[in-house]
Amino acid sequence: MSDYLVKLYELPALEAALKKVEENGFVLRRALAPEKSIIVDWVRERFAPNWADECDVSFSNRPISCFIVIKEGEVAGFACYDSTGRAFFGPTGVGEEYRGSGLGRALLLRSLHAMWHEGYAYAIIGAGGGAEAFYRKAVGAVPIEGSKPGIYRGLLKRKG
Repeated sequence: MSDYLVKLYELPALEAALKKVEENGFVLRRALAPEKSIIVDWVRERFAPNWADECDVSFSNRPISCFIVIKEGEVAGFACYDSTGRAFFGPTGVGEEYRGSGLGRALLLRSLHAMWHEGYAYAIIGAGGGAEAFYRKAVGAVPIEGSKPGIYRGLLKRKG
């Protein structure tokens, strides 16, 4: 899968996505340092160890480059940026029980708007992960020609 490019200066408005999240009883906010182990463990349990590693790195950035969605004191989704490389969005994921509820779109937009306000003009979505149609529709992402396998070339894999 190719990497995707997003023009941060042409992002859809954020307010409607946040309102939908709040109306459904969720809270979307930037993660806090004392939540690191809870969030990283949640990502590891539901997604992949390498995603948890990337999420862990986001807590070293200032500001922390991880947003979370919470419902009733529990993590429902997350999105990181500036983890694997500068200007890279991801990883991101929503708990299975909450998929299709708009949380992924809200996390994406919140993260990309933060990147814009931090001075980035473009964001890279590394190896779309099967969600290319979603990224195209949500934020006008376009494939970066010749970017396959991109930054993940030669990535170490666990054996067994």
